[in-house]
Amino acid sequence: MPRELPQTPDYDAWPIEADLETVSFSPRLVAVRWDDGRESRYHGIWLRENAADESTVNPATRERILDLSTLPGWPEITGAEIDDAGALCVTFAPEDRRLRFHPGWLRAHDYDNAVDPEAPPVPVTTWQGGPGEGPDSLDAVGLLDTEAGGEAEEAILAPALESVLGKGLVRLRGLPTRPGSLEAIARRIGPLRPTNFGLLFDVKAKPDPDSNAYTAIALPPHVDLPTREYQPGLQMLHCLENSVEGGEAVMLDGFAVAEALRERHPEAFATLTRVRWCYANTARTTDYVWYAPMIRLDERGELLEVRIADFLRGPLQAPFAEVESAYEALMTLQAMLREPVFAIRFTYRPGDLVIFDNRRLLHARDAFEGSKGHRWLQGCYMERDEIRSRYRMILRARRQRRLTGEA
Repeated sequence: MPRELPQTPDYDAWPIEADLETVSFSPRLVAVRWDDGRESRYHGIWLRENAADESTVNPATRERILDLSTLPGWPEITGAEIDDAGALCVTFAPEDRRLRFHPGWLRAHDYDNAVDPEAPPVPVTTWQGGPGEGPDSLDAVGLLDTEAGGEAEEAILAPALESVLGKGLVRLRGLPTRPGSLEAIARRIGPLRPTNFGLLFDVKAKPDPDSNAYTAIALPPHVDLPTREYQPGLQMLHCLENSVEGGEAVMLDGFAVAEALRERHPEAFATLTRVRWCYANTARTTDYVWYAPMIRLDERGELLEVRIADFLRGPLQAPFAEVESAYEALMTLQAMLREPVFAIRFTYRPGDLVIFDNRRLLHARDAFEGSKGHRWLQGCYMERDEIRSRYRMILRARRQRRLTGEA
């Protein structure tokens, strides 16, 4: 009877896209050829650290327990073959240990070929707005009646998460309007992040407000909580009531605005990626202050986040020689934010839930009539990590169904 394939060093399911055909080795390298013609090379030290046996990972947690520096020497390869289950088997000296590797996992982690391991699970697509444009909208009726983690829930969540990961924004419609139901909806994705505004916060006009959001005045395009060292990655706004005149929601893709700034005003763009602005929320009972560039790039020069919120900027504390150029760049950006081409506008209906990337999307609001009708949104925050994790779990479930023949 053929042997079973070995476990992998994680909990994921890795379908076998191609079979191992041939293998060769040197003391520090294993080279394989797949039956579809691809050739892959793996360093011995990499293979040794990523084995799935009990000397390398804790089988209960799949977390690594191996400390490479405790090995009696550099792990050199003394043998490599393909066994009758199709697994790669490698013998390492000086341990004299034979370890097996799952071919599906090896193929998925083939760093020798042109695969970007840091590529987002859904490609980022910038967008512009304009008259008649609106957010991706999905029917979410019955979401809370579905089994958590089941296929019915996945059918609603998967496209929603793809829209947030790709475009930074989605609108779910037809959800319950019970106060507090947002928490149950949000937990279908992941844990919430509490702030000084609470786990859930109510966005409505109220006496003695501690934020402009809790008034009826218009709000300019902004992100929330740029005053934090790590501003929340995601925000959810759930409409419970809306019978006021005005109060139309406005949203802009901050990445699209930043890319347009980079193209049209490269010096202003460079300035806003360099100058560290002060962001401050000095309320009666809290005092949050942080310094950061208005536009932040990652190590590859790709857009990572924007921190735009005029009403939460404290006094600029830049080097003396940069103050005027910083304000020139700021005013250039502010003028672009008013260009209609970047904005989408829509009215919240009770039962609507908008989920957006708070480190990318800018949201705003028209003023509304505060003495007639009611406008009540409940909001919460969570991190980008949670939505990426939840989406990966959906992909994992799909792969598992493929392996078991359920899909």
